[in-house]
Amino acid sequence: MYGSFTRCDDCAFTLDAIDTLTLRPEPAVAGSAMGEEEQRNGNGPKEGRKSKYAVACSIVGSIISILMGYGKHPLSLSLSLSLSLSLSLPVHIDTGVMSGAMLFIKDDLKTNDTQVQVLAGILNICAVVGSLTAGRVSDWAGRRRTISFAASIFFVGSVLMGLAPNFATLLVGRCVAGIGVGYALMIAPVYAAEIASAESRGALSSLPDISISLGILLGYVANYLLAMLPLVYGWRAMLGLGALPSAALAIGVFAMPESPRWLVMQGRVDEALSVLRRECGTEDEAQVRLAEIKTAAGLAVDSAPGVPAPKSSGKGVWKELFLHPTPPVRRILVAALGVHFFNHLTGIEAVLLYSPRIFKAAGIASRNEVLAATVGVGVTKTVFILAAILLVDRIGRRRLYLTSLAGIIASLACLGLGLTVVERSAPHHVAQWAVVLAITTVFTFVASFSIGVGPVTWTYSSEVFPLRLRAQGTSVGVAINRLINATVSMTFVSLYKAMTIGGAFFLFAGLSVVAAAFFYFLCPETQGRPLEEIEQVFSHGWFARHQEATATLEMRGSTMAEGNGTAI
Repeated sequence: MYGSFTRCDDCAFTLDAIDTLTLRPEPAVAGSAMGEEEQRNGNGPKEGRKSKYAVACSIVGSIISILMGYGKHPLSLSLSLSLSLSLSLPVHIDTGVMSGAMLFIKDDLKTNDTQVQVLAGILNICAVVGSLTAGRVSDWAGRRRTISFAASIFFVGSVLMGLAPNFATLLVGRCVAGIGVGYALMIAPVYAAEIASAESRGALSSLPDISISLGILLGYVANYLLAMLPLVYGWRAMLGLGALPSAALAIGVFAMPESPRWLVMQGRVDEALSVLRRECGTEDEAQVRLAEIKTAAGLAVDSAPGVPAPKSSGKGVWKELFLHPTPPVRRILVAALGVHFFNHLTGIEAVLLYSPRIFKAAGIASRNEVLAATVGVGVTKTVFILAAILLVDRIGRRRLYLTSLAGIIASLACLGLGLTVVERSAPHHVAQWAVVLAITTVFTFVASFSIGVGPVTWTYSSEVFPLRLRAQGTSVGVAINRLINATVSMTFVSLYKAMTIGGAFFLFAGLSVVAAAFFYFLCPETQGRPLEEIEQVFSHGWFARHQEATATLEMRGSTMAEGNGTAI
């Protein structure tokens, strides 16, 4: 769209040893005089490379880059970004450890099934409170301080859980941690979307899901190792584990840059430009990105530094979202909230949180074998999310999401069949094929979810809202996500007792079919589009294919006009 300017992947970080992890920059648009001339002369944008080192830093940095500084090299921005993404790590260590800890809590505190379900779901109920307040706080205090605040809250919750002498204290700790979860799940993808370039935004804003998976995996591993401790200490050590990365993140976050979009909203244009210079390869590109952001924020491109963007009150933002939305905002709201609504109706939380029970139902008797199998689930989830990060900016959000749902539907149907056969078999005459089918499809289900629906939900919902509505819109999406998560967590045991465990997964398969229809018809592709242009895509009716085609034609016409020096 900008003639010969290429986006920030032109400054991508290269390492000669790597040739597999590449990101293709946005090609010059057909019809652009400047783009065609450069291509003929061989001076057009070269294929950007995202080196293995940079990707590894962004992923591994989600665990260990807490205290890294922010220098002037573009790589430092990637490292700083990874620091924010590490917020998801301690939050989801809890998800992993809770699956095993519930086995020991039940023995130690003598809890019943109702208390177990409340304990599993209360964290997500309280996360709704955190997510709904996080949007306003992040607009007021900034993305960086909100990340630190979220980590601090989760630290307190983890300490309370780790020291809990009884069920009541444990429940309070879960509530406090839940508020931190709500903040974390809202702010991490927003920060990632606002600081990444259009070409790498999908991969980088999917990285919170990597931290989620690593956290769950570490939780499963901790369950397996800490199960050897005495009963009174084992589950407390499991639940207190999340305090360690939370404490480091709460301090290390101040080595990060602030979101340039938030800085522009505060009138701190010089600081925003400084961040963009580190992110982009050239001064021209940084200036183009700054102009886009200022326009989206309601500022004149030539406005003086220090002039803040026009601010809507909190009430004004909520009115625009829910009471008087424009047609594009209404469609954005349906798409963003819909992907969160269906995210957990696939049954992923039931599989992750209750996987020990599922494996027992499938015929694995030993507690150690059950915990070892859950570690395999965590490894599978992490590996396939890594694959998703490599694919989301190459093949697009829609294709990845819909392919993922096809795998989910098939896996859930087979899992339901296998568990139904096992459940109806005589104790010593269980069909071996059904046991193998049930165990195998747990892994194929987790793989299918992790390569599409999981990461795309967070990427898509954080990028579709316009800047003025992004924080609050994302916070509502997270609130819905946590409510559905809590509903599944707190009802799954009762559900499978009422309709059999196989029947529960047949129900999730049916809901996943509805999710596929929803995404196919109502969620247009956002791959490669600058954040400031995505609202325009939703300006052309409800159906995704029509939205994409019309928006592409309009943008192509605008680009041709710019290349010819005319206006449309």
